[in-house]
Amino acid sequence: MFCYQCEQTAGGQGCTKIGVCGKDPDIQSLQDILVFGLKGIAAYAYHARELGKSDSEVNAFMHEALFATLTNVDFDLSRYVELVLKAGQVNLKTMEMLNNAHVEKFGAPTPAIVSAGTKAGPGIVITGHDLIDLLELLKQTEGKGINIYTHGEMLPAHGYPEFRKYKHLVGHYGTAWQNQKKEFDEFSGAILVTTNCIQLPKDSYKDRLFTCGIAGAAGAEHIKGRDFSKVIAKALACPPLKENKAGTLSTGFHYTAVLGLADKVIAAVKAGKIRRFFFIGGCDGAKPGRNYFTRIAELVPKDCVILTAACGKFRFNYQDFGTIDGIPRLIDTGQCNDCYSAIKIATALAGAFNCGVNDLPLSFVVSWYEQKAVAILLTLLHLGVKNIRLGPSLPAFVSPNILKFLVDTYNIKPIGEPEKDMADMLGTGTK
Repeated sequence: MFCYQCEQTAGGQGCTKIGVCGKDPDIQSLQDILVFGLKGIAAYAYHARELGKSDSEVNAFMHEALFATLTNVDFDLSRYVELVLKAGQVNLKTMEMLNNAHVEKFGAPTPAIVSAGTKAGPGIVITGHDLIDLLELLKQTEGKGINIYTHGEMLPAHGYPEFRKYKHLVGHYGTAWQNQKKEFDEFSGAILVTTNCIQLPKDSYKDRLFTCGIAGAAGAEHIKGRDFSKVIAKALACPPLKENKAGTLSTGFHYTAVLGLADKVIAAVKAGKIRRFFFIGGCDGAKPGRNYFTRIAELVPKDCVILTAACGKFRFNYQDFGTIDGIPRLIDTGQCNDCYSAIKIATALAGAFNCGVNDLPLSFVVSWYEQKAVAILLTLLHLGVKNIRLGPSLPAFVSPNILKFLVDTYNIKPIGEPEKDMADMLGTGTK
């Protein structure tokens, strides 16, 4: 890496620093957090813009914040903390903008039960996040005898009224993005990757994999202009899929749908039938230790409700958690950007009980992997949410002093042993 202050290679003769000679490591840490957060905000703003929505305040902040990461711009720690927390505020606004764009285009989601697995016949599986790509694919495949399957964070599409019009959107295949190589290898049809969260494809299916939009992979054909005729031709030329039922999944719990149950939820809490809410979700990955989130969901008592979002839910959403007085114990609010719905639900509950979010019987257990997870975490911090458990490990770009600030201010905790963490969240642990 080049050191911009002494104009030498970092670590070379006369320079022992990485990035900028003498730069405060805490400033460097905050800059890294800010850049990762900006990448997450950019992803959501990109999707909103594809739907015709943009916001001048969001755009202005992107310019300001990225400018603030230039060399020798600002060494004021308190100002940087304010800027990083403002990124959380702007991300909230961006998620709201994207939520509104989705609802305007596809209708407000409602709960849906989705078939998992495959049906006999030609098929295309679509993964990523871009719902416009899915809509165009459905339009172009209608009447062609091809079954369409969602994968990964495309699962929430089944909750939107617009997508339910297409009967050849038959279900969901597979789990989260980190399992693509195994799952796509076993899928005999065509594969369409729409955004980030792409694994480098194996040669065994690379000729069946297509990318579009922001996504790309060397050796795979990239589709421009949402003309999916080549994807369709490949699907028809591939061996048909076999019937392979794998149960059902639930999704579509947009905040408007959940708040429609607000009276029942509040009554169940007051009656002691719902003891606690747990938000368990976030961005998933392949790093060892992520089975923690499976175990923590299994340990949630039967008188508690699980809120989830993003691909982290695939650690446990194939399990049947049942209901409490007709209220589902697993409430999947959608994609990672649909953490906005989880926030709206939490703030509505706080309003109903006349308390702050931190005073609710609500615990946050968040898995983080990439930039959008950082942006969402910053949003939670901007809202003053405390006692978040973060895993499977704390971000390496957080310096010891910044970590101390987060612990002292927000009581952020690394995940530990599931049984001990659950006892602590329930208030039943050993003092």
